[in-house]
Amino acid sequence: MKKLLFSFLAISLSLTSIIASGSKEVESSKESDGPIKVSMYYSDNATLPFKSDWLSINSAAEDSNLDIEWEIIPIADYSTKVSLALNTGTNAPDVILYQTTKGENANLALNGALVPISDYSDWTPNFNKMVEKFNMSEEVDQLQLKDGKRYYMPSLTDVPFYDGGLILREDLLDEYGLDAPKTFDDLYNVLKVFKENNPDSYPLTILAGPRVLYRMTMPSFGISVGKNSSSGTNTLSWDYTNKNYFEGAISEGYKEYITYFHKLYEEGLLDPEMAEPIDGDRWSQKLATGKSMASYAYYDQIGGLEAASNIEGYKLQMYPSLEGPAGAHHQPKSKTGSGIMFPIKTAQRDDFEQIVRAVDNMFFSEENSKAFCLGEEGVTYTTNSDGSITFTEKIVNAKEGIYKYLQLEYGCGSDVTQMVWVNQREMTKYDENYSAINKVVEDMGDVIQYIPPTPNFDDMQSEEAGMLQTPLSDTFERWNDAFLTGAKDINADWDEYVSTMKKLGIEKFCDLYNENL
Repeated sequence: MKKLLFSFLAISLSLTSIIASGSKEVESSKESDGPIKVSMYYSDNATLPFKSDWLSINSAAEDSNLDIEWEIIPIADYSTKVSLALNTGTNAPDVILYQTTKGENANLALNGALVPISDYSDWTPNFNKMVEKFNMSEEVDQLQLKDGKRYYMPSLTDVPFYDGGLILREDLLDEYGLDAPKTFDDLYNVLKVFKENNPDSYPLTILAGPRVLYRMTMPSFGISVGKNSSSGTNTLSWDYTNKNYFEGAISEGYKEYITYFHKLYEEGLLDPEMAEPIDGDRWSQKLATGKSMASYAYYDQIGGLEAASNIEGYKLQMYPSLEGPAGAHHQPKSKTGSGIMFPIKTAQRDDFEQIVRAVDNMFFSEENSKAFCLGEEGVTYTTNSDGSITFTEKIVNAKEGIYKYLQLEYGCGSDVTQMVWVNQREMTKYDENYSAINKVVEDMGDVIQYIPPTPNFDDMQSEEAGMLQTPLSDTFERWNDAFLTGAKDINADWDEYVSTMKKLGIEKFCDLYNENL
């Protein structure tokens, strides 16, 4: 028996040695095989078109030993493309950027379409370090679904900042003797004067599509609904006083909101092309040529618009959030945002661990996260003895402004790829005016509200919520468009609209969310 036992132990030890040796050879061969090849979805925005030669993504990919095959998808089609890929599973990429597990993705995750990345926390040391550095463990834990697992690596922000809002012609305010608007009634009066002096214009235009206008203005009316709703439900909104969900899409707040914007539309104050996405070039042309004088957009776009205009004295300014019936509020933000997820098929790859570690390094390491913000030291900037940043003369003098030039030429500051946002670092790319606006917004109080909480659905509840959400969302979008343009009368047809939404289960949908908070 002893001889047999020792023989067995000897064989076992030999096998262990062989396996260990083989593993080292496999790891070594993987390293010597060159970069890890992965496919990756990218959500493309017309105002920041993807470039394959961007310094930020290429230097970070090279540092992480990744060879990326990018699939560039227009932002308007991105959610649909992701949904199709995850539902079928066959054509999914290895990595999906710019997503969360709100709405349908939660249901897909619980039904096995996504990797529970929290199960592999040992493979994401850079992400873990950033979470600890920003003291964000609680916020990240809140992203867990009903099963206690987290299915994506969110972007991380140390302090949310006011990066976009109402932008309008400051030179025209001065010319017509108008005060800067502080309420939505003020904005209406300003647009009226703009229209009277420029009859062929549509004073307020939109960026990309209605979603930008809606998500930046709805919170002042106490709602957030539609394709960019802060809850991800499309038709429910969060009551920040009572801390529960309500049927935002059929609320009095929504009725008041759509009545206001229908008035702008009807009186020719709102761009009638807003029903369709307006590409970045046409949007810029409208503002630069004076066909429009105002828009909801981002501060970094001001420089490019001013440089493109031939109008003497042309000057744009961004203003703090306007006050509406529910106060002065802006698009809700979280310290966690859209981030990175792995379709379940990626976990079937032999090099899955290497992929996760490489992606973690590419987007969350200290060096690469800084590169996605500022570029590369010695190329785009230098660090002074006091720790401050000095950008190259070419960047400082760029007609688009520092921030936008870094975006366009180097891919820095893109919501899709920049996963770590440090307020102090971001402010180095803006001027004193932007800092002053942020200070005003900060002094106003809770202008930027938090993102509503996600309910802890189990897979059955998540599936039920998904089945309710889709028809409700589609119906809301049709009615919203009809109310805006006047195809449906807001007062005469309101009861029919509410009845339709109730028949589709909006009250049940709301109860499902509140019961599982």
